[in-house]
Amino acid sequence: MTSGLVAARDAARALGDRRAVPDLRWIGKLTGATPAAIDRVLGELAGAIATERRIREAHRAGGRSFYAQFRAPFDVYAMVRLLRPTEIVETGVSSGVSSAAFLSALRRNRGGRLHSIDLPTRQATEKLGRRESPVAIPPGRDSGWAVPAELRAGWDLRLGPSERLLPVLVRELPEVSIFLHDSHHTPQHLTFELETVRPRLRPGSIVLADNTVWTGEAFDRFAASLGAPIVRRRRSDLLGLRVPIPD
Repeated sequence: MTSGLVAARDAARALGDRRAVPDLRWIGKLTGATPAAIDRVLGELAGAIATERRIREAHRAGGRSFYAQFRAPFDVYAMVRLLRPTEIVETGVSSGVSSAAFLSALRRNRGGRLHSIDLPTRQATEKLGRRESPVAIPPGRDSGWAVPAELRAGWDLRLGPSERLLPVLVRELPEVSIFLHDSHHTPQHLTFELETVRPRLRPGSIVLADNTVWTGEAFDRFAASLGAPIVRRRRSDLLGLRVPIPD
């Protein structure tokens, strides 16, 4: 086992989610990075153990012994470190597991910015109801409530429906280097978000979509329109593509 993967396993254990152990093949396919380069940036996670424990404790303090969270925080950390993107856009924040990973990598890069859009679902009472969404936000907390304070500097977090906020945001940006869809999971909504960011995608941009089991063929159609192969993270429904770079 490589030293980087050992560090990543320790970080996943600290976070309390064994699914978070990164998929090295997925990272390599989407970034074009060598195994040695991937190992190097994953090795940095040895210094993130305390941060991941704090995120886990924030979940516990919010009444979550286990949290329905983004399963690939360390994968996207590696992507950001390897590609050094300038503008990252994500839709869907909830407690902020993916946001914290993006922000941590950008901080290490000393450049780039994360733009996040979230339409928070509020938990009705102190205890999560059996029929409530597992990503509902506990009373007294806001979107991104588990993101450590020291990572929040420069974070562009916008609250409201992406139907209204995403077009405005995209018009403000020169490009979208990485886009992550993790919001309302329907074929129509995913298609809307992908087509909205399309004008700002550049050769080499990465597009990710989670929970695609609910979004039908929307991501497949988008990938085909770009001529980009789809890369699946292990056997999950978290998909990615990289906008083709001309020869």
